[in-house]
Amino acid sequence: MHKLRAGQLLREVGLHPAQELVMMQLWDSGRQRQTDLVRQLGSDAATMTRTIQRLENAGFVRRLPCDDDKRVTLVESTEAGSALRPRVDALWSELEADTVRGLSPAERTLFLGLLNRTETTLATAVDTAGASTTDRK
Repeated sequence: MHKLRAGQLLREVGLHPAQELVMMQLWDSGRQRQTDLVRQLGSDAATMTRTIQRLENAGFVRRLPCDDDKRVTLVESTEAGSALRPRVDALWSELEADTVRGLSPAERTLFLGLLNRTETTLATAVDTAGASTTDRK
């Protein structure tokens, strides 16, 4: 339901779920190699390529070759993409409010604590799995 609600809100600004994560990464870190976006967002190359193409077709990002290595594609937010940031931030705040609506302050604190513990546990699992995969190579 959370993902469904996120999709509803993101459609208001012309984005689909996961596209906002690419945009947030570009807003926070600036121009990046497409391969770095894949790694940072835990995506695969084909999915990221399709996502970048859709964002580019919408006018939110542009791809350009790297001056140092022509095999590398850089991705950066356009002016139109950067203009989305305040709206996306507001939508995320709305999603957060929708998520905890009806919970008491104590329940919200407990919920946030449980989510933080879950995130830590999952991050450890991802790191461990990544290390195992690297060890096997």
